Amino acid sequence: MGEPMLAALCAAGFDATGFDVRDPSHYGPDNRTITDDPEKLPSDTKILISVVRDIAQTEALLFTDQSLLDRLPELTHVVISSTLSPRYISALKDRISCTVIDAPMSGAAIAAQEARLSFMLGGSDSDIDYLMPLFSAMGAHFHHMGDTGAGMAAKVLNNLLAATNTATTRLVLDWADAAQIDEKKLLDLIHTSSGQNWLASGFEEIEFARDGFADDNTIGILKKDVESALDAAPPGADTTLPETVIRHIRALKPRSR
Repeated sequence: MGEPMLAALCAAGFDATGFDVRDPSHYGPDNRTITDDPEKLPSDTKILISVVRDIAQTEALLFTDQSLLDRLPELTHVVISSTLSPRYISALKDRISCTVIDAPMSGAAIAAQEARLSFMLGGSDSDIDYLMPLFSAMGAHFHHMGDTGAGMAAKVLNNLLAATNTATTRLVLDWADAAQIDEKKLLDLIHTSSGQNWLASGFEEIEFARDGFADDNTIGILKKDVESALDAAPPGADTTLPETVIRHIRALKPRSR
């Protein structure tokens, strides 16, 4: 997700540099904007957009392994675009001296590549207005949900629904195989009927639609996102359904074409 987001910023004329722990050759021989050396990031960087996988990688990026908060003394805004627990975001803003904005996004890699991500934003009106040119370069839909933390709370609820749709759509397709119903015909039907959902409608475009579960792939991220929603569940909430979704996500096997 981060690489096409960076490309969109550069295409819009922003002076942007990417950092990844992987060797930059992963992005091709012509890459000139991504480094794996945090010391090569411009020391006068004002805005840091974090698009790492989880809380552990966020901690490493900001405080420990890469320590970007120490390396970039002129930061004014840290934008968290990972999907993390809203409780973690609430605690994070008290640990960072500059402004923390939560801006998780939705749309999968295809939307990042086409600069049409949907952002769920948490922060003050003035900070969101200040950062909106960046979001506009990377996305097409912007939902300011409230103060810092509100964007993340909305995102984990959205992804709880997405994970539920993913688990159920895959179950339906497996049962359709047993009934000898053609996959494409069924997906076309779902797209125009009451079962319509994001995964089914974009099944041929979404890069993880046919994947089985693994801790290090996007299906694994869906499990993490449901766990983030559970971490922020209201006191006394019935968590049976989200816990069942996690079990079904973990049980997914690769689906052949």
